[in-house]
Amino acid sequence: MDAPISDVPISKVPVTRFAPSPTGFLHIGGARTALFNWLYARHHDGTFLLRIEDTDRTRSTDAAVEAILEGLRWLGLDWDGPEIYQFSRASRHAEVASRLLASGHAYRCYATSEELEEMRASQRVAKQPMRYDGRWRERTEAPNLPFVIRLKAPQSGEVTIEDRVQGPVTVQNAELDDFVLLRSDGTPTYMLSVVVDDHDMGVTHVIRGDDHLNNAFRQLALIRAMAWPEPTYAHVPLIHGSDGAKLSKRHGALGVEAYRDEMGILPEALNNYLLRLGWGHGDDEIISRKQAIAWFDIDAVGRSPSRFDNKKLDNINGHYLREADDERLARLVAPIIGTDDLALMTRAMPVLKTRAKSTLEIADGARFLFGVRPLPLDEPATALLSEVGVALVGKARNVLADVDEWTMTALEEAVRQVAEEAALGLGKVAQPLRAALTGRTTSPGIFDVLALLGREEALGRLDDIIRGRNARSQGTI
Repeated sequence: MDAPISDVPISKVPVTRFAPSPTGFLHIGGARTALFNWLYARHHDGTFLLRIEDTDRTRSTDAAVEAILEGLRWLGLDWDGPEIYQFSRASRHAEVASRLLASGHAYRCYATSEELEEMRASQRVAKQPMRYDGRWRERTEAPNLPFVIRLKAPQSGEVTIEDRVQGPVTVQNAELDDFVLLRSDGTPTYMLSVVVDDHDMGVTHVIRGDDHLNNAFRQLALIRAMAWPEPTYAHVPLIHGSDGAKLSKRHGALGVEAYRDEMGILPEALNNYLLRLGWGHGDDEIISRKQAIAWFDIDAVGRSPSRFDNKKLDNINGHYLREADDERLARLVAPIIGTDDLALMTRAMPVLKTRAKSTLEIADGARFLFGVRPLPLDEPATALLSEVGVALVGKARNVLADVDEWTMTALEEAVRQVAEEAALGLGKVAQPLRAALTGRTTSPGIFDVLALLGREEALGRLDDIIRGRNARSQGTI
């Protein structure tokens, strides 16, 4: 990627990039930015690149880099070629600053930090915009002092960006200042590095959050000073919380790994939900990966911020859980419970996932299958297993013991027989049975519970309850 400028071809197909800073995990807004870039490239048979902007050496960490890479892999957002690490290209960035200096598009600024603070203080008092006043712009002396290199930005006229999302946006050049390209210690600034890297990587479309829109005008001044091809810009509105404020941690804005591990969200569900945050295709809510690639284009992204809705995400996740392969879900859920019995988990999945909104809910619903006997009972289950409830359990246990084939049909017939003999509705028998078999009052259907537990385990759990009641009545416990 350090090829001379003249060797970088202008791509005829889109080249997009995702450029996160590894100072934290892949947050939800960054994930959507990556998704939009990935989809735009895939829709147009282009290239999607990944650049890790690790120039902030005090805050960038290897753990954050790995979290970003893992988050992208989990979401299925594969990038083309190896990831680029911005810090490793510092010498190339400095080279471009030197070229701008030599061509007269940049200059040395010897202003001290004290002078700059005095300048800002005066601007504050005068209620003027805080920007560099150009005091070294036309000076030719070269004192033996530390200096920075600043871009000699246009001072008159205006610049317009034809943004693919925001539409035409115009800024007066007088509102921009001569920003720093190279610090006094020789290190490049973000503004320089990102422009050089985008150019050298052949990026044609810069799709990012609209909090970078102001940066685009400064970066464009640098691009024009180098006479480089100008990228197409698309600045996407940020995601807001339910209260309309910018999405933050107080809204539950987490890294994508938290949606996976702490909220039980499937990657296809999160992709689908993020896709619909600011982009739409008619009334379609459930959009497959194949459809997303076929339908996505940046012009359909709206200009207004979208509001993050956890309930809607849960509903979409519920849809994908019901559509997911049972064995795959079993592999996801088994570690949450701490079981290696994938066969039982897979067999139970069709009934466990029916109403679940997350893998965590599936895990919670499956715990009764792997409980250690005698099962602990929660308070509602204990209340159900009164003397009358246990008596019904005992009758059910006797009838179930005589079932020849442990099938759903035979089990339903047996439980209904108990209900009829007791002159009760089926639910009046099913509820104490459920409490005895699962330790809870909520579970899959009672016949599913019996079938999944199997004869030996089901009868054993019923015996535990009956023995426990007898022991209490005899005062032995």
